[in-house]
Amino acid sequence: MSEARFPVNLPGDPDISDAPRITGRRILELAAKTWPFLRPLKMHLIFYLILIGLSGLVGTVAYTQGLDLLSNKVLVGEEKLLPIQASLLWLDDSFVNADSETGVPTEEQRKIVLDRLLVWMAILLVVAIGTFIAVWYWGTWIWHSVNQSLRVAMVERSEHLSLRHHSDTRVGDTVFRVYQDSAQIINLIQEGLIGPVGLLFGFGWAMLLLVFLAPSLLLALLVVGVPTLWLMIVFTPRIRGRALANRVANSDLTSRLQETFVAAKIIKANRAEDEALRRFDRDSHRALDAAFRVRLEMIVLSLLVMMMGGLCVIVTEYVMASWSNEGSSLNVPAVMVFLVPFVAWNLGAFQFGREQTGGAIGQGYGAVRMWSQLQDLFIALERAFFILDLEPEVESPDDPEPFPVAVEQLEWRGVDFAYEPSRPVLESLDLVADVGTITAIVGATGSGKSTLMSMLLRLYDPDQGAVLINGVDLKRLSVEDIRANTAIALQKNVLFTGSVADNIGYAIPNIDRDRIVEAAKIACADEFIDELDGGYDTELGERGVKLSTGQRQRLSIARAVVRDTPILILDEPTASLDAVNEQRVLANLESWGRQRVVFVITHRLSTIREADTIAFLEEGRIVELGSHAQLMDREDGRYRRFVQAETTGHAEAMRDE
Repeated sequence: MSEARFPVNLPGDPDISDAPRITGRRILELAAKTWPFLRPLKMHLIFYLILIGLSGLVGTVAYTQGLDLLSNKVLVGEEKLLPIQASLLWLDDSFVNADSETGVPTEEQRKIVLDRLLVWMAILLVVAIGTFIAVWYWGTWIWHSVNQSLRVAMVERSEHLSLRHHSDTRVGDTVFRVYQDSAQIINLIQEGLIGPVGLLFGFGWAMLLLVFLAPSLLLALLVVGVPTLWLMIVFTPRIRGRALANRVANSDLTSRLQETFVAAKIIKANRAEDEALRRFDRDSHRALDAAFRVRLEMIVLSLLVMMMGGLCVIVTEYVMASWSNEGSSLNVPAVMVFLVPFVAWNLGAFQFGREQTGGAIGQGYGAVRMWSQLQDLFIALERAFFILDLEPEVESPDDPEPFPVAVEQLEWRGVDFAYEPSRPVLESLDLVADVGTITAIVGATGSGKSTLMSMLLRLYDPDQGAVLINGVDLKRLSVEDIRANTAIALQKNVLFTGSVADNIGYAIPNIDRDRIVEAAKIACADEFIDELDGGYDTELGERGVKLSTGQRQRLSIARAVVRDTPILILDEPTASLDAVNEQRVLANLESWGRQRVVFVITHRLSTIREADTIAFLEEGRIVELGSHAQLMDREDGRYRRFVQAETTGHAEAMRDE
């Protein structure tokens, strides 16, 4: 059924107009996509299914034989034991032949049968408990191993996607996809693979046994099956639409939660607690309503199917009870005696028939419930595999050239770039930087400074033109090599939960402590680190909240320096430093970077003056290039006006103070 017949949005629903649509064909494609994550555990799955099948077979045999023994041989006591039953109970032929005069077991024999049956029940109970624990533990290990593989693959793919993707994607949405949507691969195995096998096994056995008991009972099941199938066809697109809205709503809620906690300082500073709570409450209610709607659709479908199944059970039980009262005969082949040990409709046959009829209807109801859950499951997997289906915009060539042993020159040649075609960020940009120089990238906010440096790391690729190292286009080099030889200290001083040393040596396994200390000295961070209670082993807490902004900035610089790369990018490196520490850090960096290419993105004149070359950007173009003195000599120069405006603003700010 086409999904277009179902309204995409209802009042209060999240916007799902751009969300992926699920069709029958797409469900098969998604199921096929799970195979790479199942393949490493295929032998575990095979033997697990075999164990489940054997357990079901043993359980069926034990149930039918135990039911017959307890109902007909012990309680009623009007039938002799079958040879197979006597063997299982370790009894001799006298129990098979029974009393020679009456042809039925004696009271003593019935008591012995009951005692042996109780022993068998105790043994089977112990075995069943042990098997259940083992199967449950084994299955749990398999499911979560598969989920672990999918989560890791999603995070790995997300890490390799360009910043263009991350700029357009809410963090909370990705978190929900990785943590919640990916977990549905577990339910796919249980509900989509193991579940159907169990349902087919149970339904097949029930139908087979009903054929021997009374084929006419199958007609009643058919009467229920046809309208059930029609209901499933009607409700399937409705459930899919509601499930999609539910997933999107909860993803939006996760994003809202993430944004609220990240912006806690801003919320408090602006006394916006009530507004933040109002927005969260709105998104939370929207998610609650979406979850209610999808479950309501499932419940209505299940209730309708259950009502028809209940009516069928009443009718079939009445018919079977009539046959039992009449003592109608059964035509059970001898080869099936171990499964259906009845020759006529009696108490045991009635109970067995009721169980099989109810079991068949129950399996059908289970199939309907499972089908409903599968709709939500595949919606979740669609969202999870959406990340895996994204192709990175920036990739290494199949046969990359080796990274230069010594970096001598970096060049941007005729570079054009735009996040959106109608809004260019860089246009026909040319820039050259030689080893041993510091190049300052200066310009107003939005002029393209950070984008220009991001291309050096291949976080973006130019739409036109090229970025070159020693005359070699970056696209011909390995992305890993480029980023391994380029360090960056960001304006946003991102620190991680862990020690000071862990944060400085981040992403460098088994780094020597001396290198960490040396980098801290260059960044002038060693003094405040030594004053901490634990020194370099001090735990910082989440995002380094125990440190001031200036201290976090110096740690960020130390993290870039410790990598000892030939290329260093500093994004507003001294924005949070006082004048004394700024001059000390810049002097250290100038000395440290003599054999390196250093770029500085900054607005601070004190930092700009120390640069060998200043590139002044306006609207994505380098309009002026030269040293501070050269650019200041231009009477009507843009850089000169920029400096004068900054100086005037600084002087006025000093007077206001």
